Amino acid sequence: MSKWFEDVKLKTDYNYVSSRVRLVRNLDSFVFPDRLSQADSQVLLDGMLTQLSDINEYYEKELNVVHLNTMSDIEKQTLKERRVINSSIAAKKTATGLIYSDEEELSLVLNGEDHIRLQLLSSGMNIDKLWSTADKFDDYINEKFNYAYSEKLGYLTSYPTNVGTGIRANIVMHLPMLSVGKNFTNLINGISRFGVSIKSVYGDNGESFGALYDISNPKTLGHSEKEIIDQVRRVAVQLNVQEDYIRSMALKDHNISIRDEVYKSYGILKYARKLTLKEALNYLSAVMRGIADGLIKLENDKNVYDLMFGVQASNLLQEAKRPLSKEELDIKRADYIRENLGNI
Repeated sequence: MSKWFEDVKLKTDYNYVSSRVRLVRNLDSFVFPDRLSQADSQVLLDGMLTQLSDINEYYEKELNVVHLNTMSDIEKQTLKERRVINSSIAAKKTATGLIYSDEEELSLVLNGEDHIRLQLLSSGMNIDKLWSTADKFDDYINEKFNYAYSEKLGYLTSYPTNVGTGIRANIVMHLPMLSVGKNFTNLINGISRFGVSIKSVYGDNGESFGALYDISNPKTLGHSEKEIIDQVRRVAVQLNVQEDYIRSMALKDHNISIRDEVYKSYGILKYARKLTLKEALNYLSAVMRGIADGLIKLENDKNVYDLMFGVQASNLLQEAKRPLSKEELDIKRADYIRENLGNI
């Protein structure tokens, strides 16, 4: 069964990598998860799983049910890197449940940071379709549980930024040209005034790796779900138009230089014996851009974006089935790319 991220297809004028809609809810009969004892957490989780026992019939796809506190740290880290769960949920020690599809496009965390965390993911620009599915799924869950809700504030959540609609809409974009422009920081700051934030998906100390950027709403209070979805989509469309324009002009005026960068990046990925995560993501980004712009074509159908998940530490550690030093990780990362990156 293929994962949602294996279907990512990009082209010059279409730089939308993925869409996500996440809803958080709490039950009116229990305190927030961080105030529950281990015993009460288990009671809550068992009760919720019992009430949701018909979830497979509702979703019409086979869903997996796991207890996160029985999983290894590496397994949880892998789910985190594939955005099924977040860091806080991965670190939890009290009883926490996860219901998710084989494709990982749907996940439902029970008794995580909030009692319920519903998430839907897909490749490309599908934010409206995801919201429609999430809304129906939310109704299904609400038929079984009474939510903590205030007429004045909306849905009550563990974090103040989620109070209100409890919705977070995200669109991840590949912006290799726009992000290296000297005005990109000013662009981000300007967009933030419209209630939308732009953050690098990978990177540290203010540096971005892989030219992937997440566009989302930082707050949920004071706007309807539709308004939030529309805001995030509008910003993503504007960024796509600007990236498309810059890319098209660069291809016209600096075609050889761009081809050279793409093929050099491919060569390093195909023949390097050690690669840091930063190097791997940046070179993969260049090749991904080259494929999208029609400058390079690989023989196999392995998605280059898929490799960005594969080069993460948890995936490499799972493959190795043993602890690895930093140098061993870099060697393993280069091996993984050589094995999975197709020939030209």
